[in-house]
Amino acid sequence: MINITFPDGNVRQYEDGVTALDIAKSISEGLARKVLAAKVNDQVMDATRPITKDATLQLLTWVDTDGKATMWHSSAHLMAEALEALYPGVKFGIGPAIENGFYYDIDLGDRAISDEDLEKIENKMKELAKQNNSYDRKEVSKADALQYFNDKEDQYKLELIRDLEDGKITFYSQGNFTDLCRGPHIPSTGFIKAIKLTSIAGAYWRGNEKNKMLTRIYGITFPNQKELDEYLALIEEAKKRDHRKLGKELELFTFSENVGLGLPLWLPKGAMLRDRLVQFLQKAQIDSGYLPVVTPHIGNKKLYVTSGHYEKYGKDSFQPIETPEEGEEFMLKPMNCPHHCEIYKASPKSYKDLPVRFAEFGTVYRYEQHGELHGLTRVRGFTQDDAHLFCRPDQVKEEFIKVIDLVLHVFKSLSFTEYVAQISLRDQEDRSKYIGSEENWNLAEQAIIESAAEKGLNTVIEYGEAAFYGPKLDFMVKDALGRKWQLGTIQVDYNLPERFELEYIGADNQKHRPVMIHRAPFGSLERFIAVLIEHCAGKFPLWLTPTQVKILPISDKSLDYARKVGELLKKAEIRAEIDERGEKIGKKIREAELAKIPYMLVIGEKEAADEKVAVRRQAKGDLGTMDIPSFIEMIQEEVDQRKPFE
Repeated sequence: MINITFPDGNVRQYEDGVTALDIAKSISEGLARKVLAAKVNDQVMDATRPITKDATLQLLTWVDTDGKATMWHSSAHLMAEALEALYPGVKFGIGPAIENGFYYDIDLGDRAISDEDLEKIENKMKELAKQNNSYDRKEVSKADALQYFNDKEDQYKLELIRDLEDGKITFYSQGNFTDLCRGPHIPSTGFIKAIKLTSIAGAYWRGNEKNKMLTRIYGITFPNQKELDEYLALIEEAKKRDHRKLGKELELFTFSENVGLGLPLWLPKGAMLRDRLVQFLQKAQIDSGYLPVVTPHIGNKKLYVTSGHYEKYGKDSFQPIETPEEGEEFMLKPMNCPHHCEIYKASPKSYKDLPVRFAEFGTVYRYEQHGELHGLTRVRGFTQDDAHLFCRPDQVKEEFIKVIDLVLHVFKSLSFTEYVAQISLRDQEDRSKYIGSEENWNLAEQAIIESAAEKGLNTVIEYGEAAFYGPKLDFMVKDALGRKWQLGTIQVDYNLPERFELEYIGADNQKHRPVMIHRAPFGSLERFIAVLIEHCAGKFPLWLTPTQVKILPISDKSLDYARKVGELLKKAEIRAEIDERGEKIGKKIREAELAKIPYMLVIGEKEAADEKVAVRRQAKGDLGTMDIPSFIEMIQEEVDQRKPFE
């Protein structure tokens, strides 16, 4: 007999070799029908695999993240089975679960799949799902695995197998399809009730531009049609909120192939929005004791070799630029932190001078692959709201907590009310990708864990997500559609001060190393603005929006008064525009609504004679007539209170 410990601490005994599915059935048949996989000793496994020793057990259903991931990975295999039936000879790359659904990379040779073919593939998947075929796991030798896929002439699977260790290779089969896979999978295809293939894209094999471009098919599945319908409705809303679409409609930013892919051009209204965000954070930083600095867009390659960034990110950076001086190489700046280390070194520091907080809105450059570029969320040139704090070891926790407060101030001011703080630590098994001593890493990780606990943050721990030079706290924010975005990061770093030989004179009159804290509440202006656009559907809060008021004269007879109103609003520091076109007032109102202007002032001859304005609120309609001072007071109150968008 073996002991099985459940999440609530309850312990039950079962026979050696029992499966998680057997255990679920012993509790209730209804539960067993919902079990997709199991977490055994914190490892996600097939619910049908035998458990042979004492273990902790969590039964995973659709409500669990790992349960969804298991079903979606199994759905990728189901799609592959359908593709092989419809397109004999198709070759397969990889088919993982992703945050929402799954994909499979395939090679159809000289054939092609279009969006019109997706319904046919969906129907085949539904037909196969109804067969309720089990997902069967089989351990195979490396030789047998190579032989199987050599017979199928599938060069992609052969390449993957060559990288695997003999004795650790598994196949999964369902119906007439067998795939190389380490699993886990759901018990059978019958759990998959609702299917939607969402899009087709291109993807280089193994993410390398030198390799062949494969066809990537995305999809998502659900245990019932109702949840799929709700998801598709959410997708349609997301399309309406797409920051690329709204960015064009609201005239915020553009891209030009002549300038270069992934290099955004900010249009006047977008620049105003961006500047206002910068001013907002600059004020908060000055109030918190930060000092502004400015560093160049390039740096000597030696700088990034010293920091370790060249070794870790050299291949993702723009290649070094040679100068007329032999042996001299410069790079477009991939990071701001090495520059800030040099600023710290520019003058001697005493323990009384610390902490020192340097802040910069610094533009950095990284060479993202063409296929990974996406609007403002994935670009090659972006501006970080970067700051680096240099402090004594005894100040780390206090400074870290102050940074948390600043990040939460930003989120509150912009109506991001739901978030989880992800504590990103080292990989527990592979330490080779990190620099620095074990002692310093332990100190840094402990400081983050304690600070998050002291602030009462809702946290999750993710191993293997730390930066190469230190652990970090990443804020995972939910937008209005429930999607998660990583915004805001704080990192503790004992390593760069060591590499750059940073020092301060302590109270003992000896030299000591400061600790460095990296932080960026926005992350990058580009990505933050993209998320903000989609979060508020382009309806920015009044304090932030580029144009707060649109003045709409009904005819030329009220134009002079409209201009007078515009001047009064300008003096009150209210951002207003006058629509002087000879269009009908209905059209002017509709276009101002579509442009998501918060307030519209309709001015006719009566308003001009009474020196008043007829006020309209975006999406709410007529608010009645006001005199100018009352309107200005209303606007200023809303701005001062930083009321959220509605």
